[in-house]
Amino acid sequence: MRRIKTIQTIPGLLVAGLILIPGLLSAQPSAHYVPGVEGIKGASLPPPGVYVRDYNVFYFANQVNDFSGDEIPGVDPEVFIYANVPRIIWITELKVLGGNIGVDALIPLQYTDIGLIDDSTFGVGDVFAEVTWSRHFQQFDLSLGYGAYAPTGNSDPAPLNTEPGLGYWTHMFTAGATWYPDKDKKWALSALNRYEINTEKDDTEGWRPGQVWTLEYGLSYGLRPTVDVGVVGYYQLRTTKSTGAEDREQVAAIGPEVSAFCTKLGLNTSLRYLYEFMAEGRLQGHTVALTLTKKF
Repeated sequence: MRRIKTIQTIPGLLVAGLILIPGLLSAQPSAHYVPGVEGIKGASLPPPGVYVRDYNVFYFANQVNDFSGDEIPGVDPEVFIYANVPRIIWITELKVLGGNIGVDALIPLQYTDIGLIDDSTFGVGDVFAEVTWSRHFQQFDLSLGYGAYAPTGNSDPAPLNTEPGLGYWTHMFTAGATWYPDKDKKWALSALNRYEINTEKDDTEGWRPGQVWTLEYGLSYGLRPTVDVGVVGYYQLRTTKSTGAEDREQVAAIGPEVSAFCTKLGLNTSLRYLYEFMAEGRLQGHTVALTLTKKF
């Protein structure tokens, strides 16, 4: 009888894993925004000018947790995700309340491989455009923003979606600050908040993903005028329930980052690793992000 019960339980565990995994493919259930892409001084926008920023995000996960944060036994998702996201940023000379108005846009390219269901995809994700406001004080940087993701990428019906597009519009509001506690600005403490409000998913009967709050933070020290090192992290929470869902997902991660600016090339490079030490109702894994920024 014990053997029969075990055999009957295994399919249930696999089904539980399969149900959880598709909504987690970009490492953020219900969310368009990928946590961990901004780190040291992540809340600070650059001075006026045109910039090209290229995000390279690698996500690895071999564990999926239930809504209590416990690993689901017998399920090895073997998830690998790589996203390349070019972003154009234009901070204008136009000022409102002492801060500069800016605009930016990005187009994500994503490769996803899921060993558990033997499926891999590659394609263009949902386009994002944003308007920002940023101001630089003596010891503080402030930033605000509003942007929207459009369902331009390919997507599958909910909840089984392995495509890079999510299939719904998202309104994203941003507020962040960086504090420099010393006069030389060698130390920096930053906090960047994102809040996403989603519409109903296309081609569904009223299925709507929940709202999501993301916090990215960083504490850094300038070893040299062109080199910063520090600790960064993120926390992401689905604050409202998706249609038909009983629980909410959340995840938290922390790790090191190094950032360096090459004066000859005018290129800033940052590399960070983040370990997800807590995850509920989703994958738990590792994020590696390489970000390149150049002014034109």
